[in-house]
Amino acid sequence: MSHHSFKNDYSFLAHRRVLEALLRLQDEENIAYGLDIHSDNAKKLIQNTFGAKDSEVYFLTGGTQTNMVFISYVLKHYEGVIAVESGHINVHESAAVEGNGYKIITVKGNNGKVTAKEIEEVTHHYNDEHMVVPKMVYLSNSTEIGSIYSLQELKDIYVVCQRTGLYLFIDGARLASAITSSKNDIPASYYGSLCDAFYVGGTKNGLLSGEALVINHPSLRVNFRNHIKNKGAMLAKGFVLGIQFEEVFKDGLYFELAKHANVMAEKVKEVLKEYPVTLYPSPTNQIFVSLNKKAALSLIEEFRLERWSENDSEITVRFVTSFMTNENDVSELKKFLDKLFK
Repeated sequence: MSHHSFKNDYSFLAHRRVLEALLRLQDEENIAYGLDIHSDNAKKLIQNTFGAKDSEVYFLTGGTQTNMVFISYVLKHYEGVIAVESGHINVHESAAVEGNGYKIITVKGNNGKVTAKEIEEVTHHYNDEHMVVPKMVYLSNSTEIGSIYSLQELKDIYVVCQRTGLYLFIDGARLASAITSSKNDIPASYYGSLCDAFYVGGTKNGLLSGEALVINHPSLRVNFRNHIKNKGAMLAKGFVLGIQFEEVFKDGLYFELAKHANVMAEKVKEVLKEYPVTLYPSPTNQIFVSLNKKAALSLIEEFRLERWSENDSEITVRFVTSFMTNENDVSELKKFLDKLFK
């Protein structure tokens, strides 16, 4: 394969400006463990962007690490976290949460999203001392299947969480894609008040690595840095993360990169519509399509696509666009599809 892969949105090193920022500061000496001026600046930019001026920001290196570190801080070992069946912590993290002793209570969800009604039902069902105690709701925005939450859905969920004593934690690995989606109605500045904690994904949006965990709830950040260290997640050269987030948030580049990926996804969808495939609705940079097995296997080999599911006659594959996807990549895909279905 010599052309662009649509396998994921973190196969490229980083956006050019992120790398240039790191090189520009290569001879600069910084305080370690995220206590440097660049991390401080990045934290302020993130607080201002997400309406979280009274919140605390912590930089970690990846999504699974962030989920495991935060969930293991919040929960006692007899407490559990509610997540949709397709949720990242349930399917794609090699039991990082449950391997640390915290049960995931799964619900079916609606279009990849946990619902307020399901949360209510769980709290009613898990109601005695012989059962795990629900204490947190975990959701992703955008979700594992590319869908996004509406403002009303998120408000309804948080109301239920507050009424039933559950913490709401939002996995934002692809938060930028959700926020810049044409279907989104949740302003970035609302996240500081719509949940107890969320994180701002960098790994899947043009950074070398890094996630910015924003903890809104005051009681959930007491000695949290000690917990990060205890879990082996404190990066000595924390300024490497601070520099990157500072660069992408100082002038809106963070959202520009995600918007570009979403625009490219729409162009890929327009191409796919020309062929005998089933295209599933998704307003972000993940595209799911079902097609006959022979054609699917050819696409998987040529573009390194993820095989999502299959039945006797079809395979569902996932295309993902990124900050590096361009018009030529879409044209190459169309040329390949023309030959595949001629």
